[in-house]
Amino acid sequence: MTVLLLVLAAAGVGSARGRGADGDFEKRESSHFVLFQDVDIDQSGGFHGSRRFEQQVLDGLEAAYQQLDRTLGLRPARKLDVVIYDAAIFDRQFAGLFRFAAAGFYSGIIRVRGGERFSEQLSRVLAHELVHAALAAATPSAVYPAWFNEGLAEWFEARIHGKRHLSAGEIAELRSARANGQLIAFDALGMPSFSRLSAGAARLAYLQSYALMEFLARGHGERALREFCVELVRTGDIVRTLRRVFRSDLRGLEVAFIADLG
Repeated sequence: MTVLLLVLAAAGVGSARGRGADGDFEKRESSHFVLFQDVDIDQSGGFHGSRRFEQQVLDGLEAAYQQLDRTLGLRPARKLDVVIYDAAIFDRQFAGLFRFAAAGFYSGIIRVRGGERFSEQLSRVLAHELVHAALAAATPSAVYPAWFNEGLAEWFEARIHGKRHLSAGEIAELRSARANGQLIAFDALGMPSFSRLSAGAARLAYLQSYALMEFLARGHGERALREFCVELVRTGDIVRTLRRVFRSDLRGLEVAFIADLG
């Protein structure tokens, strides 16, 4: 159980449904998901607007599910529960779980801060949390280091929306952190979750983790990243899997990653 799950258990966050903006959630299912949506999210569109929103969410999730299978070899066998909350309800109910503003998290259930329409931002958050859910479904008792768990989720989130490489701004941020001695050693990013990091530290931790996955995909090919993911899920041995797929250990990859920043 990760640090985040321990916090959630203490907070009593367990059931799929909680209290929405009007005390209830609308339920709808697709092939691989059960969606609980706060029925007040799309009141401006009325009943049909709300149903349209739900269908867009489920269509987006199903598309992400298929892409996740093709790209990373992850295909959860059971249906996944997804809860989309009214933004104010989400902020009020889960504010204490993180030291930074969170748009969603996975705790046996995908929980997401909603809006009044199916936006690209909402789609990205759902894709990100789907990776966590898929890894948990494949290996329920495994606790992966956050640089892998979050890095893979960040990479897939970007990849599914057509972003294959770091932006100029992201590279500049990493180079600045390196110049100022602020880069975080990847060994130190081996914690189960970034949830207790400060906002600034979490931002850099997520960026470094994503950048490492991007570095591996760019240098070794996306097929190698898929092989790494599948092999790690199969064996649970991250040291052996790094050596088998990338012919290196984490420290060696970190040295190469930093040198690659230029």
